[in-house]
Amino acid sequence: MADKEGPELVLLDIEMPDKNGLEVLKEIRHRGSDVTVIMITAYGTIERAVQAMREGAFDFITKPFEFDHIAVVVEKALERERLKRGFEIFAEEAGERYRLIGGKSPKMSQAIETAKKAAVSKSTVLLLGESGTGKEVFARAIHKWSERKDEPFIAINCVGLSKDLLESELFGHEKGAFTGAHQLKKGKMELAHGGTVFLDEVGDISAELQTKLLRFLQEREFERVGGNQPIRVDVRVIAATSRDLSSAIKEGRFREDLYYRLNVVPIPLPPLRERREDISVLAQFFLRRFALETKKNFTGITEEAEAKLVTYDWPGNVRELANVIERAAVLGQGPNVTLHDLPPGIACAEGESTSDSLSYRHALDAARREVITRALAYTQGNRAAAARMLGLHKTHLHSLMKSLRIE
Repeated sequence: MADKEGPELVLLDIEMPDKNGLEVLKEIRHRGSDVTVIMITAYGTIERAVQAMREGAFDFITKPFEFDHIAVVVEKALERERLKRGFEIFAEEAGERYRLIGGKSPKMSQAIETAKKAAVSKSTVLLLGESGTGKEVFARAIHKWSERKDEPFIAINCVGLSKDLLESELFGHEKGAFTGAHQLKKGKMELAHGGTVFLDEVGDISAELQTKLLRFLQEREFERVGGNQPIRVDVRVIAATSRDLSSAIKEGRFREDLYYRLNVVPIPLPPLRERREDISVLAQFFLRRFALETKKNFTGITEEAEAKLVTYDWPGNVRELANVIERAAVLGQGPNVTLHDLPPGIACAEGESTSDSLSYRHALDAARREVITRALAYTQGNRAAAARMLGLHKTHLHSLMKSLRIE
């Protein structure tokens, strides 16, 4: 029996003419099938029921039975499978939403390489970059690459929360700790035991809370608000900020000792205007995602529209690009994103004064020129090393340099 628009469901009689139902169930599970199985038998014993459930049967029904009872069990099985599929789809969508898109830029490649090295350690990581550069995406990637990947990942935005509220969020509170604390509440640090805590915009926390966070990073223990019992946890901390913490230290707004505790493995994330060669890849990724969400048949981006995307400076970085592509998918007709689907500020943006600079080819050549010159600078002019870094054959790189007039 099967729900044609949903999960597969099989009813097995334990005593079948050719093969024992339990043997069929074992074979189904051995093949790795995720089909839901309900066992039916006229020879019900506790031992057989236990064996069937151990082999993965959803339920064990003995004869004689009422058909209404069968219908209820089947409906419950189908509902469980629908919920399970819904969770799998949600998990897949969530993973896709936070997928790390590396691109080809040397700075981004360096950041990803550092993140992968840091992931296998327990060291605290500090992600540095402008708003919208993908700091949470990086934090989730580090967690996914670590041995803690099956444990909780909890993100906390430190902006907009009062000192008392943020302290309660981080470390929890005891019952009666303050007005409105009607019951004990575990904080995010406690809930993330064994996993990773991501402190976004850590540069905005108050001076009082900086002291408590410093102690936690040193000892990996804390006390709930209103409590006096130390609580130890095993938590990996990844912090992020868009602020200049060095200036904040000089101005007395951020503790220097806390900065050094957080800055064990610093990873600077480049703004999008410094990795223009990645804009087209990112735009196509977001287009595929939002085309699925809006159920529209978008297949690409026109040359004129792509040239404008590459030329624009993106003050809001990757987050702004994602919003622009989402807007295009929602308002556009498809199958391609055109110049008319872009906001006026981007569609009319000029990278340089000459009209020739706005051409698609000019924009791509500018991006190629930039990535090649950076690779050469990184390798101190070593063309062979630069070619390896860019994934190009040495003769192809030489040909590109000649066509782009790179000395």
